[in-house]
Amino acid sequence: MEIGGTIISSVEYTGKIALVIFMAKCPLRCPYCHNSELLENGEKATLDELFETIDDSVDYIDAVVISGGEPLVHSNEVIELLKYSKSLNLKTKIDTSGCYPKRLEEILEYTDYIAIDIKVPFEKYKKVIGTDVGEKVKKSMELANNAPDTFVECRTTYVPTLLTHEDIKVIAHEIQCDLYTLQQFRSKDVLDENLEGIESPNPHELKKLAREIKPILSNVKIKTAEFGEEYI
Repeated sequence: MEIGGTIISSVEYTGKIALVIFMAKCPLRCPYCHNSELLENGEKATLDELFETIDDSVDYIDAVVISGGEPLVHSNEVIELLKYSKSLNLKTKIDTSGCYPKRLEEILEYTDYIAIDIKVPFEKYKKVIGTDVGEKVKKSMELANNAPDTFVECRTTYVPTLLTHEDIKVIAHEIQCDLYTLQQFRSKDVLDENLEGIESPNPHELKKLAREIKPILSNVKIKTAEFGEEYI
């Protein structure tokens, strides 16, 4: 398998210190992707090497988060990492685009927390993202919600010029989750250089938008560079 490295983080799993493993490769090419260096290639790593990394960290972490790229490109290895983490009584989390519902279903029993990127309204994936996977993402969300012991977060990066306030309201009506997060777009190191001149949305704009969808979704937060995570 190929990875993009590991870090220790206090923000990737709310309320817990986590070892984050970034998997390389992703089938999508989102214009605002800021991990584009992981889309094609990463560093070669074996399961034993990652087990050792977990062992080395186990005394000061509460969880293991597998992010990307798209982790489920490496679904067989991810299952083994999740099983190993659970054997050490660590919490587990997966960050996913939701484009592999069958693979997601296979890992749910080993996953405490699923964060699914809802990039646009389901019917707009082909237009905005370039790949018609909206129904697959919807299926992944439904499967995750049917897992009784799994916390489900849906999250959208609000990108001016690609998304409108109305799009966010449509998404709010389409999704079901324990938490919905609106993330601030960052124009640095994005895949589509045409977005590099787009200003990040103002935190006050995101907060206003979050308040507008609160009647639809009870648990909403925003995530910005200026103020971190704020529950609305």
